[in-house]
Amino acid sequence: MTSPADPRQFLYRDQLDPEEAKRLTATALDHADDGELYLQYARSEAFGFDDGRLKTASYDTHSGFGLRAVSGETTAFAHANEISAAAILRASETMALIEPSTGPKAPPPQHTNRHLYTDADPLDLIPFADKVNLCQTIDAAARARDPRVAQVSVSLSGSWNVIEVVRPDGFTATDVRPLVRLNVSIVVEHNGRRETGTFGIGGRYLYESLFEPATWNRAIDEALAQALVNLDSVAAPAGEMTVLLGPGWPGVLLHEAIGHGLEGDFNRKGTSAFAGRIGERVAAPGVTVVDDGSINARRGSLSIDDEGTPTRENILIEDGILKGYIHDRLNARLMGVEPTGNGRRESFAHAPMPRMTNTFMKGGQDDPAELLSRVKKGIFAKSFGGGQVDIVSGKFVFSCTEAYLIENGKLGAPIKGATLIGDGPSVLTKVTGIGNDFALDEGVGMCGKGGQSVPAGVGQPTLLVSGLTVGGTAV
Repeated sequence: MTSPADPRQFLYRDQLDPEEAKRLTATALDHADDGELYLQYARSEAFGFDDGRLKTASYDTHSGFGLRAVSGETTAFAHANEISAAAILRASETMALIEPSTGPKAPPPQHTNRHLYTDADPLDLIPFADKVNLCQTIDAAARARDPRVAQVSVSLSGSWNVIEVVRPDGFTATDVRPLVRLNVSIVVEHNGRRETGTFGIGGRYLYESLFEPATWNRAIDEALAQALVNLDSVAAPAGEMTVLLGPGWPGVLLHEAIGHGLEGDFNRKGTSAFAGRIGERVAAPGVTVVDDGSINARRGSLSIDDEGTPTRENILIEDGILKGYIHDRLNARLMGVEPTGNGRRESFAHAPMPRMTNTFMKGGQDDPAELLSRVKKGIFAKSFGGGQVDIVSGKFVFSCTEAYLIENGKLGAPIKGATLIGDGPSVLTKVTGIGNDFALDEGVGMCGKGGQSVPAGVGQPTLLVSGLTVGGTAV
């Protein structure tokens, strides 16, 4: 199926037209402070190549709407997987259940003509057989790299979304969102020991860049290098020690430990460790943390958020001082501030909430090699796997997928089984060095909150942190 000149055709077919959508929304939300009709058409596909052959291939297409009315702090929400006037009318009955608004209506978002990514549909531009062949080519090339390669897994996925926000005041905003991703996982085996390395890359662009040999060869090289490093790893030490964090993807620690605590809903309710602390020092001097959904083609970027608000750079912490939170429309209105373009939802079946986009710490002035030389005894965490955080306390636990001992300012043996344990508010105060090598991640992040998952980006420079607790496996 080829994308039409106007992708809105997927939203407005024979059962609904744009003017009717406006009329229905105005009627349904007449007594509300705020709200919107959110229309979505989505296509996605995924390929899984394992054990030298194609194991999974999926294709999905769905469409639907979410209708939301907001009055004060109360939200009414209904959704259906059918875009029709009749279905919207049925959903309107739920909107009537909230108390009528007594205050002024919330103003519409600003309009924007900015497009941070292409409207083209990545699923249509490359034939099915070529996608399978790419997975097969990567599998063969990885196995040929090193005789110790025992297993290769390749996944390739893409999606294309058309969304439109229709408000009761007549405001409409449309966005067409591509997203692609390639992941390579390699298991190596030597003398009975097996270890794994992974690498992924993606963003809001088309498949073509993933098909370039330089891209997928780098994915193989990075995954294989990590697996071979882990093959030589020793048990991780435990205790409180100095930690050097690598640039790019290790920013996921910042995302979990700090970012969620700066989301508006947690702070409005007073459940975040950062609640009520605007203007206070919450981090070491030099620490500047930003959420920016307006970076071209990044995985976490959006031209507009899921309420129609244009995304932007939001400075959350500047030189160690807490400057603000990230907001959707509801929390911004209740806290008396502007929406920041962070109202996000997983799909039409979900109501929006404050969510991160691309969240990162800006670079500093320190030479990464000089930061390493400062560490007498500690660890260097180059890459992370999973992690979790408690929003109220800010306490986090992260597992390292690639890490090394540091002894007398030099990298030592790779270590296995290291976890980093701490809490977000205090870890920022322990930053003693900020590298000049800022990098964003490769474009594979997913963020979970309230049962919803959305694509997100992270980043940071090399960071020197004193006094983090390391959970190890050495006895």
